Amino acid sequence: MHKEELIHLHQMLFEIKDYFESSNGDLKFSQYYSLKINPSQLHKSKMEHKYAIFVLGHELANAMKDVEFSASGRISARMRELASKTLKEMEYVQ
Repeated sequence: MHKEELIHLHQMLFEIKDYFESSNGDLKFSQYYSLKINPSQLHKSKMEHKYAIFVLGHELANAMKDVEFSASGRISARMRELASKTLKEMEYVQ
């Protein structure tokens, strides 16, 4: 995926996160916020946006499984795996 496409995906997930936060004030996306990256930060690397997507996807899937979606647990686990793999790639590049 090109960086622009990743940023676009990051933006869509960010908007979903905003929706969940406005619907349920108890939801905290602490792992995502700790990254200190958002879709508007174009200067961040492609790898940083990719990692943010997986972390945010993991937290969104966790939020969804509390609602009623049965597949959300599997999605959450897969996003966590992909985030871990991407973090290792980021550490390797540095």
